Amino acid sequence: MFKRCLLALVAPVALMLGVSAPAQAGGGDALLGGVAGFAVGTIFGNATAQPRYYAPPPVYVAPPPPPVVYQPVPVYYAPAPWTPDWYAYCARKYRSFDPHSGTYLGFDGYRRLCE
Repeated sequence: MFKRCLLALVAPVALMLGVSAPAQAGGGDALLGGVAGFAVGTIFGNATAQPRYYAPPPVYVAPPPPPVVYQPVPVYYAPAPWTPDWYAYCARKYRSFDPHSGTYLGFDGYRRLCE
C-alpha cells in the first residue's frame, strides 16, 4: 500500500519536472495537473488493491491431564491387643514372642510390643 501511494505522489512530480514549459506559460496549469494526477493515481491504486485477509492465529490447547487412578489401600489385619486372637497372631508371627509382656525380641536386641 505504501509503495502505491509513493508512486502516486512521485509520478506527477516526475512528469512535471520532465516536461519543459515555455516561459510565458502559467505555473497554475502544472500544479493542477499534478493534483489531478495524484487524485487519479490514489483512486486507481485503492480501487485495484486486493483486500488483505489475515487468518486468525492458531489456537494451541494443552492436552488433558492423565486420568487419576485410585487404587485401594492395602489393609493389614492385626487383631486388637490383649485378646486371645492377638496372642495367637503374635505367637505365629514372632518366635521370640513373650505372652506375659506382649513383646518380642527384635534383631537389634530390643524388646518391642507386638502390633
